Amino acid sequence: MPSLEQACECGGSGELSAPRLRNDTPERAGLDSGELARLVTGVRALTAGERPWAAGAVVVAGRGPVIAVEEAVGWAVRYTAYDPRTDAGVPLPPAARVRTTVTTPFDLASLTKLFTAVAAVQQIERGTLGIDARVGAYLPEFRAAAKHGITVRELLTHTSGLRPELPLYDCADDTERLALLRAERPVGVPGTYTYSDLNPLLLQHVLQRVTGRPLDVLVHEGITRPLGMTATGFGPCPGAAATEDQRRPWAKADRGMLRGEVHDENAWALGGVAGHAGLFSTGRDLAVFCRTLLAGGSYGPARILGPDFVELLLTPPGLGFALDQPWFMGELAGRGAAGHTGFTGTSLVLDPATDTFVVLLANTVHPRRRLPDSRPRAEAATRVARAVRGR
Repeated sequence: MPSLEQACECGGSGELSAPRLRNDTPERAGLDSGELARLVTGVRALTAGERPWAAGAVVVAGRGPVIAVEEAVGWAVRYTAYDPRTDAGVPLPPAARVRTTVTTPFDLASLTKLFTAVAAVQQIERGTLGIDARVGAYLPEFRAAAKHGITVRELLTHTSGLRPELPLYDCADDTERLALLRAERPVGVPGTYTYSDLNPLLLQHVLQRVTGRPLDVLVHEGITRPLGMTATGFGPCPGAAATEDQRRPWAKADRGMLRGEVHDENAWALGGVAGHAGLFSTGRDLAVFCRTLLAGGSYGPARILGPDFVELLLTPPGLGFALDQPWFMGELAGRGAAGHTGFTGTSLVLDPATDTFVVLLANTVHPRRRLPDSRPRAEAATRVARAVRGR
């Protein structure tokens, strides 16, 4: 028998709708308030000091349909430039800085790959795309992929053997960029895991071929619009948190301080819409995305995937999603937790075993990129895991 809350979410047809998210207390979410208080304290510390982990951050965490934590700290825009002589940011005057709020959009970087994966599984569910079909069956002009028999599944699981990236940002035009992609052959052994931005880039071309629509339209019409994720989309996004003072030699292009333009150089070269990067979003919107997958593909009256295809998406080794990775999932890893990280400082983790999620958005590359440090991501996830155990 449905709960009272579920009964109140029935659509006009009488079919049950998945409960929407609401803000409430940790206790109402079945989470320990002490652990969540420590989560918030830890995130606040990430933006403190002269050389913080990130200039600004937003954390959203919850269980079931309840958001128990939604906190913004630090600065969306703190620096005007990076000074390589002092290896430090040039701070803006206090009055010119922009505080982070819970509605601040962030450059998601590689979290974009999750949306590309969902868009692909939607086509698999509809029968327009075969998960074990060869890429060459859809894109015969991609000669190297066709010759080596790369499959859709290999693109989704990073087992195609393609190298991590190509310098598309150094190409003269789109014709040259496309020629590079079409000629790119595997350098690793197909079937062996090698994380590569080229996999979702090829998948983007496959999706455009089988649907006749570009990726930004597929994501909007198939995911963000039905879920009411109005703050999620490909850039430009003028109100977003700033990222990097992007200059050579530490970056791959000379673009200056970026805000609202995609940080990833290849995504920028491709016009801002790419299978591996380019989306901007907020913590609340990503909480909706997590909740939808935890609820078997439904949110409110909308369904973006059937439960069997959500299961396919999250079954080891995962299609687009990383599974049970302690290095950024902390103690949530171990029983089927799924998620991803982004180079700009973003991450999300959803855990079907405990019906929990945690989203951490940060601009760790502001004012310039550093060696990645995922310990704060793992710590945030661990606090959520302990909050479940504490109850």
